[in-house]
Amino acid sequence: MPRAIDTNILVRILADDGSDQVARARALLAEGDLFVTTTVLLETEWVLRGRYQYNRRQITDLFKGLIRIKELSFAEEASVRSALDSHAKGLDFADALHLALSAGCNEFLTFDREFEKHPLQEKLQPPVRMS
Repeated sequence: MPRAIDTNILVRILADDGSDQVARARALLAEGDLFVTTTVLLETEWVLRGRYQYNRRQITDLFKGLIRIKELSFAEEASVRSALDSHAKGLDFADALHLALSAGCNEFLTFDREFEKHPLQEKLQPPVRMS
């Protein structure tokens, strides 16, 4: 059975900030069978963007690399992959993930005018509508 990891461990796997936790996190990864929840991935994006100043491309590339690591498994992996594709095309990662996890719904309702008017709007599924 896999062991779920917290955001601070995933961040240390991705960002070598010189702390002793980097080696410990990477050792956990080497042991394998780690599980990443969608909320941990969402928070990791926020930390990488906010604290570490990673840009969209860096985050997308890191996350796409993570998905290929056999020692990791992801909740809602298909939705995460879809969100990463939308994020790479300019959609905010959180919005992209919310939308991807809403597949099968008729529409995604929001008060976020920028989200509703995003250039990808005609391709987004479900469609985003102002409420």
